[in-house]
Amino acid sequence: MRHMRRALAGLVVAGIALTTAACGGGSGGGDAGGGSLGAVRMEGASFKVGSKEFTEQLVLGQIAVQALKATGASVEDKTGIQGTTNVRTALTSGAIDMYWDYTGTGWTTLLGHTPAEAPKDSAALFKAVADEDLQKNKIKWLDPAPLNNTYAIATAQSRAQELNVHSLSDYARLANADPAKASICVASEFLGRDDGWPGVQKTYGFALPGNLVKTVDLGVIYTQVPSGQQCNFGEVTATDGRVAAQHLEVLNDDKKFFVLYNGAMTIRDDVFQKYPQLAQVFGPISAKLTDDTLRTMNQQVDVDGALPEEVAQNFLKENGFIK
Repeated sequence: MRHMRRALAGLVVAGIALTTAACGGGSGGGDAGGGSLGAVRMEGASFKVGSKEFTEQLVLGQIAVQALKATGASVEDKTGIQGTTNVRTALTSGAIDMYWDYTGTGWTTLLGHTPAEAPKDSAALFKAVADEDLQKNKIKWLDPAPLNNTYAIATAQSRAQELNVHSLSDYARLANADPAKASICVASEFLGRDDGWPGVQKTYGFALPGNLVKTVDLGVIYTQVPSGQQCNFGEVTATDGRVAAQHLEVLNDDKKFFVLYNGAMTIRDDVFQKYPQLAQVFGPISAKLTDDTLRTMNQQVDVDGALPEEVAQNFLKENGFIK
């Protein structure tokens, strides 16, 4: 698939060999033809923008790259870094200056708290993450977006009806009674996260045999689950456009295990202190990033075959940020 080849080409090898850009090197500014971002002038500023490797992150990364160029800044594109640990280390080490992350990731993976301890209110969770990360790690979180890209478990709509599995409690019942029918495909990161597979099993009271848990690339899940060849269920994310396109049903997280995952731009505080106008750049953009908006943009890449940079440019134009 075109989008999978595009995403894989953008991966940076594990570790911090981060000099390779997913979409080419940096370039100088210009105001990208005007728009509301043209009012924020940052000529002479230079930024290295990163992202994780999956579609939504590639789109968000390209939104940041193009938005900064519209202010006249020089931007080096380092999007497409594989995995949360690698992109976060890139940020703290200075290999990149900023990238979009999620409050749930901040709470669990980055700050080491358990999912059960996470505030259930999005504003309270954001404040807790932003305050602690700034104090401990000198990382500034800008205003969060409405989008909540939380983890979820899904299956084919027809299979959900056949097995009478519509919630994670239903899935746990199936996993305990007939484990083979509960086979699941997950990405490697989900398999090892406390807010991922281990926590799901603990919270819902089941332990699926290891041979029934298939580790695959995230994009492969959306083809394997409908076919049932490797697995009947799969890890998905709430804002992924392929959920609807592949006729999947997301199981209700009836015990509310999964943490909220509101997106926000994260920046090293030394960079933000030098360029506080970054809040003016990304605040209005974040406000437009809803679940529906991200599902549409993700679908344009993953289903329709558009490139992330094309989708990002259209988003910025349609919302008046650039002309």
